[in-house]
Amino acid sequence: MDKIQLQNRTKIFAIRVFKLVESLPKSKGAQVITYQLIKSSTSVASNYRAACRAKSKADFINKLKIVEEEADESLFWLEFIVDVSLIEKKLMSDLIEEANQLVCIFTAAIKTSKSSKS
Repeated sequence: MDKIQLQNRTKIFAIRVFKLVESLPKSKGAQVITYQLIKSSTSVASNYRAACRAKSKADFINKLKIVEEEADESLFWLEFIVDVSLIEKKLMSDLIEEANQLVCIFTAAIKTSKSSKS
């Protein structure tokens, strides 16, 4: 997968999360979850885009670490939504799987970048 495809994939992830949170109840607790999840999921997309414009290998790795952390936080909030029964697990499984795959992709990219020579 090239960087443009991954930029699109992370953006689509953020859009899917945005649409999901629009369907959540408007309770105080759900609003906190919504806020945190929107921040982390959009951060995956925006920070990956920034990583693609990194000025050095070290800058690229540091930006990717942020992306990895935000993807993992998004995964946490998606699982939390299921755990507190705001949405059924079967309705969330695809989005949770996508978040998990993004965490894996960025974890692997960090390891590869650290071990490559240039």
